[in-house]
Amino acid sequence: MSFERPLVLVALVAVPVAAVLWIAYQRRRRAAAASFSNPALLPNLVDARPGRLRHVPLALFLLALTVLLVGAARPHATVTVPRREAVVVLAVDISRSMTAQDVSPTRLGAARTAAAAFLEKVPKTYDVALVEFGTHAFVAVPPTTDRTLVNAALASITPSEGTAIGDAVALSARLGHRHRTADGTVPPVSVLLLSDGARDGGRTSPQAAAQIARRLHVAVSTVLVGTPSGIVTAKLNGGFTEQIRVPPSAGTLQTLAHLTGGQFFRARSSAALKHVYQNLATRLGHHKQSREITDVFAAGATALMLAGAALSAFWFRRVP
Repeated sequence: MSFERPLVLVALVAVPVAAVLWIAYQRRRRAAAASFSNPALLPNLVDARPGRLRHVPLALFLLALTVLLVGAARPHATVTVPRREAVVVLAVDISRSMTAQDVSPTRLGAARTAAAAFLEKVPKTYDVALVEFGTHAFVAVPPTTDRTLVNAALASITPSEGTAIGDAVALSARLGHRHRTADGTVPPVSVLLLSDGARDGGRTSPQAAAQIARRLHVAVSTVLVGTPSGIVTAKLNGGFTEQIRVPPSAGTLQTLAHLTGGQFFRARSSAALKHVYQNLATRLGHHKQSREITDVFAAGATALMLAGAALSAFWFRRVP
């Protein structure tokens, strides 16, 4: 929490001063009463003394005073609010290793399913784009609010060779940054990249692509899909086949997320992948914003004062 007028908080010293003055006042009252009467006779005159309850209205008043003084300092808090407009670029790895069946039905198939679930969670006002990358990175769907178009493109993905991660990140960041809202402003842009490995080909290195994304203020969140037992089958001459182990490689994806201010996730199953995308959709749908909360403090102080006055009136038939 921060304060627009922090010097006002100096006035909080009035709270303990008021408490001390009240205590001194009560002691003088008891001393004055004792000089005119015998305290031992009070039980015969009064059914019950309020005891410690008499301090409750005062405590509420002092607490209300504290809250009012803090509110007068114009406090600001970081709150989470819904985001109305944004561009989300889905960058999906379509390399041959994504056909491994260690994630059901395949890594690529699980990616399709998770992406479809992600599109259902993202606010309808968001523009979503799809970038595919294998040997090359290309735009399958430019930013659009048409979810049917994006889902159709996801369903028609065909596996390729290579893993041009750097090209995909650079293309995605530039694609999102070029998009404009109706009033001509650049909306917040996020890239969600799903892959199972390190760079294999492409003209742009992941580090250079990360610098491009960072310069354009585009956060790249990465999802590593697959397990160490992943295997793909390659056809050889003569009708033979070869099984190739394709364990996922986290290093490049972790670096991309770290350098751009995004987040890195692991998904070793289709259920885990779907959960990751649902969480990402929720996070993208909101953003943190500094907001003045003086009204909250004012309402709280008013409620405390009313409570103190009500207790004083009902318990002691007086207002403190």
